[in-house]
Formats: sequence, structure tokens, C-alpha cells
Amino acid sequence: MNKKLRPYAYSLPALAVIGFIILFPIFYTGYISCTNMNIYHWFNFRWIGADNYKKALFVFDSGFLPALLRTIMWTVINMVVQVIVAFFIAVLLNSEGLKMKNLYKTILMFPWAMPAYVSILLWRMGIYNTEFGLLNQWLKQLGLGPVNWLSNSSSAFLACMVVNLWMAFPFMIMTIDGALQSIDKSFYESATLDGANWFNKITKITVPSLRPIIAPAVILTTFTTFKQFDIIFLMTQQQGSNTGANIHTVITYAYEKAFITNNYGYSSAISILIFVIIMIVFPIVSGKIMKEEVD
Repeated sequence: MNKKLRPYAYSLPALAVIGFIILFPIFYTGYISCTNMNIYHWFNFRWIGADNYKKALFVFDSGFLPALLRTIMWTVINMVVQVIVAFFIAVLLNSEGLKMKNLYKTILMFPWAMPAYVSILLWRMGIYNTEFGLLNQWLKQLGLGPVNWLSNSSSAFLACMVVNLWMAFPFMIMTIDGALQSIDKSFYESATLDGANWFNKITKITVPSLRPIIAPAVILTTFTTFKQFDIIFLMTQQQGSNTGANIHTVITYAYEKAFITNNYGYSSAISILIFVIIMIVFPIVSGKIMKEEVD
């Protein structure tokens, strides 16, 4: 056998298995997305072309476009708050003279180290529960009535966002903390000699130095936040304990159409649209961000 072809021959079985595991579901989902497969047409489904895509993209009442807009809002708000708050906490952790820094950093790691399922249910039952949740116990002490935090769409959205931030802060804080420690201290000493105040040091030295270091972490976290499923589902939409709040993201919307209403053709079209967004839009945006940081 030709030496140039030998590596490909050795890799072919593994590549075939990987291709079958990864590519077959994608192509099959694409095929199903062009059919009317649902609970009434399990075996006698028929080809309907792009009707499912038209319904998703051009019929606002279908639910996909509101879910997409809500997902974008969810991602943007979470990322802005996450980066800003994590930055200031990391700056405080690096303050001169601060004692027990390692203890604080260890405590901040707890939300990230805990299993997500456990954390989410602790928040739902321990913090937001209408009868005995901590928030309503505080309201009761203040002479106020209980609030059903997860039944209203607006309050449920904020409640889920708080949980997501609580779980995501440790990663971003530790990333920024490590980036801060990599900045040469002589920059700050020179700035002090030039009469720069704290705000000048932050805006002229800290932020520009951090941007190229934390950019990959921000891109990764944005990607993870966009496709967030477990928090919103477990907090408001878990079967048997649905709170009534309508805060579907594109992921929970696709799940509902597939496994609750059993409309597999339409859900497959939603899945393909999500796949296209993730595989095309995100690389373009992340590529531009990384290019700007390098330049």
C-alpha cells in the first residue's frame, strides 16, 4: 500500500464510526424536518418540503421567533452582567492587603463544583418556593405577602437568570482573576508615578490587558449560555411541575415540540435552525472578536 494512503486506511474505520455517530443524526434530522412526522403520522408521514421552516421563520405565532428573541436577550443580559460583576469581584480579590484570598476563592468555587441539577432544584425549592422558600420567608418577616416567583413570565425570567449567574460566576471570576495576576505590576507602578488614579488604571491598563486573555472564555460562555436548557426547564417547565411561566428559549421550545406535543417534523426543523445558528453565526462573531483582540 502507498505510504501516503496508509494513515488514511488505518483511520478509516474510526472515521466511519465517527461519521455515522455524528453525521447520520444530522442528515436524518434534516430529512425529518421536511416531513409531517408527528403523533398522528408515525409511519405514514410524507414529504412537505420547507413548510416547517416557513412556519418557524415567518409565522410569529408559531413560537419560534419569540423564543429566539428571548434566547438572544437571555444570552446578552447574562453575559453583560456576568462579565461586569465578575470583573469587579476579581479586582476586589486582587486588592492589596486582602486577607484570606484563597478562602474566598474556594468559597466562590462552590456553585461551579456542585452538580447543576442539585443546584437548580435547591434554588427552586429552597429559595423560590411559594410556601417555605427563603425569599417569601423574608417577605413574611417584613409583613408582606408571598410571591409566586416562578408563575409569572417576567419574574421567572429574572429568577432563572439569577440562578444562571450564580452558577456561572465562578468560572468567569477565576478566569479574570488569573488574567489579572498575569498583568505586569510595573505598569501600575509607572501609572502611580504619573499621577494616575484608580479609574485611570482600570480603564487604561487593566481592561486593555484583560481583553485578549478573557475573550476565549467570554466566547465559550456565550455559546454555553445561548444553548442553556437545564435551568429554564427544571425551574419552570419540568413535566408534572410546570409553573405556567412562558419563558421558552429555542432549546426548550424544540424539546417541547419533540417530546411533549410529539411534532417531530417541526421540532427537527427547529433543531436544524439552531444548528445553523450555532455553526455559522457563532464562528463568524467569535472570529471577529478574536481578530479585534489580536489587532
